[in-house]
Amino acid sequence: MTKDQRLHHEPDRRVRRSLVVALATAALLAAGALTVAGVRIEQVHLAYRLDALRSERGRAHERIRQLEIEVATLRSPGRLEARARQIGLVVPARDQIRLAKEYVTGGTGLTADRSRAASLVAPRPPAQ
Repeated sequence: MTKDQRLHHEPDRRVRRSLVVALATAALLAAGALTVAGVRIEQVHLAYRLDALRSERGRAHERIRQLEIEVATLRSPGRLEARARQIGLVVPARDQIRLAKEYVTGGTGLTADRSRAASLVAPRPPAQ
């Protein structure tokens, strides 16, 4: 071989095709691996968020329970009586109590008027 002579190498299409297929396969595998890793990372983030929300919900339920106990305590008759005495309220004497006619059972007041009006409006049974 002389210097002027060069080796001529014919490209082999099979080698080029197998190289392209190998590169495409490697790219698909890398993309799949990155996708799996991304999904797993997102899963971990969501698990932490879920734990935080569950903890927050537990604290909220505990606070609601405490507030319900506080409301029940504040509404208790004994506490109300004690608080009324503190601000100077006393049980009224018998002569200080007045009943409103609307709430007295019997023939007077609005209760009687309503029952009379209802009896006038109510259909009467047919005579036989």
